[in-house]
Amino acid sequence: MSIKNWNGKPYHSLDYMLKERFGEKVYKVTLNGGMSCPNRDGKLGTGGCIFCSAGGSGDFAAKPSLSITQQIESQIALISQKRPIHKYIAYFQAYTNTYAPVDYLEKIFSEAISHPDIVAISIGTRPDCLGDDIISLLSRLNQKKPVWIELGLQTMHEDSARYIRRGYPLTCFESAVSRLRSHNIEVIVHTILGLPHETSENILATMDYLNTMDIQGIKLQLLHILKGTDLATDYEKGLFTALEKDEYLNLVMDCLEHLDPRIVIHRVTGDGPKDLLIAPLWASRKREVLNLLHHRMKECRSFQGKMFLSNP
Repeated sequence: MSIKNWNGKPYHSLDYMLKERFGEKVYKVTLNGGMSCPNRDGKLGTGGCIFCSAGGSGDFAAKPSLSITQQIESQIALISQKRPIHKYIAYFQAYTNTYAPVDYLEKIFSEAISHPDIVAISIGTRPDCLGDDIISLLSRLNQKKPVWIELGLQTMHEDSARYIRRGYPLTCFESAVSRLRSHNIEVIVHTILGLPHETSENILATMDYLNTMDIQGIKLQLLHILKGTDLATDYEKGLFTALEKDEYLNLVMDCLEHLDPRIVIHRVTGDGPKDLLIAPLWASRKREVLNLLHHRMKECRSFQGKMFLSNP
């Protein structure tokens, strides 16, 4: 079996896929559509998922007081000061980005997709917030430029899902993936590694499960314990411990060995907002973590033998 080098990274990375598809480096601009979440506004609950900060996972997104075009332009201006980038993905990140009337969604998504520097839009949402009218809108937009939907699954295990207050069953996720794929909309799945009381076997079972689903990308996110969350309260009570760096690196390598190499790896870690991060503090050194991960993977023959394919 020959070894495939994906732009110097030992896995099928997002960076590699974007350069293959768009011919050059592509960056994300993170947007805020000003929406809430059914897990916060009382429809399902009021506290949100147990790990979610007050920013609704959009702590790095632009200011919602700005128009979508202004948010895009302000972030492009910042990025352009550091590097010559010409193409961008509009990433609707904060809260649940299909949790609004379809007319409003059409307005903001169309504004983003019509920007000349935007080559695709990526929309973070919940599988229980994808009505037929919304999927029809996404399908129309997908004819203009690629539309990606990012679904926050986190885990396949229902007991863990109840603990983190995910608020929907696995069957809801499966239905959403099927309906999106019937319209040729690409699906990216968010998973969290290190959820309380999940073993490595539990986590790898989630990876094996996702291999059976028609998904195009995955994010492997380290569990961050953030100030002001209910997860932080449990952590401070000593109900669970955060992953150590070596534990996490080994776990990521195991996940990548299990995953179908055709699935694009959008993330293998994350640094979290520094003013909110309680643990694990080593995660704040993202570049160091990534460099160590890549070094270990390249040195591991068993990993290479299982992971690399000639044609991902």
